[in-house]
Parts: sequence; C-alpha cells; structure tokens
Amino acid sequence: MIAMGGHTMAQMQISTENSAWLLQAKDFLVEARRLKPGPARNELREVAKVLREIAKVDVPSQSVSDLDRPARA
Repeated sequence: MIAMGGHTMAQMQISTENSAWLLQAKDFLVEARRLKPGPARNELREVAKVLREIAKVDVPSQSVSDLDRPARA
C-alpha cells in the first residue's frame, strides 16, 4: 500500500466513502436546526442518526467486499 500523509490508499477510500454518509447526515442536521422544535425536526434528527449508523456499518462491509474481488491484470 502506498502511504499518503500517514494514511494508506485503502484508508483514504474508506474515509471518502464514510464522509459521503456523514455529509448527508450533516445536511439533515443543518436543516433540522432551521425548524422549530417538533415532529418534523425530530424526524430529520433521526434520519441523520441513521445515516451516521450506516456510515459505521457500510464502510467496513464495502472494504471486505473489495477484498473478495479478483485483482485486475
């Protein structure tokens, strides 16, 4: 693996994939903060929470599936 700034390429890929979920979660939280307290705001906060959980679960599963793929010649 090639190290870049103390991170391997695989770590950088995971970070990028993870950040997409986390950026979506952040967007939902920003929108939730614009709303008055109530059901709509709570729902957006729950969506953000789920997206953060997906980020935790999805990235390791993707990196494992990438290892299962044969290398290209």
